[in-house]
Amino acid sequence: MTPTISRRPLLAALAASALPGWAGAQAAKGMQSWKLATSRRTGIHDVAPAPDGGVWFSAQASGHLGWFEPATGRTELVPLGSGSSPHGVIQGPDRAAWLTDSGQNAIVRVSWPDRKITAYPLPQGTGYANLNTCAFDGGGDLWFTGQSGYVGRVAVRTGEVTVKPSPRGRGPYGICTTPAGDVWWCSLAGSFIAQVDRRTGESRVVEPPTRDQGARRVWSDSRGRIWVSEWNSGQLSMHDPAANTWRAWRPPGDKPRIYAVYVDERDTVWASDFGGNAIWSFDPRSEKFEKHALPRDSGNVRQILGRKGEVWLPESGTEHITVIRT
Repeated sequence: MTPTISRRPLLAALAASALPGWAGAQAAKGMQSWKLATSRRTGIHDVAPAPDGGVWFSAQASGHLGWFEPATGRTELVPLGSGSSPHGVIQGPDRAAWLTDSGQNAIVRVSWPDRKITAYPLPQGTGYANLNTCAFDGGGDLWFTGQSGYVGRVAVRTGEVTVKPSPRGRGPYGICTTPAGDVWWCSLAGSFIAQVDRRTGESRVVEPPTRDQGARRVWSDSRGRIWVSEWNSGQLSMHDPAANTWRAWRPPGDKPRIYAVYVDERDTVWASDFGGNAIWSFDPRSEKFEKHALPRDSGNVRQILGRKGEVWLPESGTEHITVIRT
């Protein structure tokens, strides 16, 4: 399939250094926050470190790729096209931003730093996929989920987009890649995780031990173990494919609602808790949680990503972007 290319003019960068509060409050040791310096609500959803030291974010409400510069607090919005509503964003091996755009029913690539927009529409007849998140496999192809019931791939060298109906229908949400290059995803509605056969595109379902747990996001650690945020049960769980085992832990608090999960370069696990308005770090060796309280009510961190020494958080409930420096 031939990708479509848009050369829409870019919005001007918005300077934030003159705005009050751009340096942010220190809610916890190592935590710093900024209110996004934009003239409109962005609906910040996912974040990804950019190759120039900035941080990208998906502006779901306004239809942009956002770029935030920590050194100055400056924010730029790059328009993605008519009807855009991006959900996920990651950095590709090509140093470009790749987004799952549910509004355009397409995968969108933004080259960096020239900001050229390339859209990869889903095959004709696919229907509305409600695109969610994406990850690159070990061979350089992009895999993505659609909550309406799809798992698909962009063959990056050719631009061909293929989709497969997901096992058990609607629900595909989080997706990740292991150090070996394998792709795993989870189903929020189906309450399971699955491994993709990269050759055929089919998925093998793996059942967690907790029924109806609401697996929302997944992330791999350095050993290829799959960490799962369980939205319904409030647990953080882990599947070891090599041993075919499961373990689960419940963070402190009355009603944890675990949404996002991320594993950093030290194999520390990070999870967002809507119920406690906090971020939890979890040490798999000691099996202990540490709480990092968010400085504003209803932070609603829906995704976590980072780079060495930094854990980045998009506060969709407050239009802030936050970092925890480790």
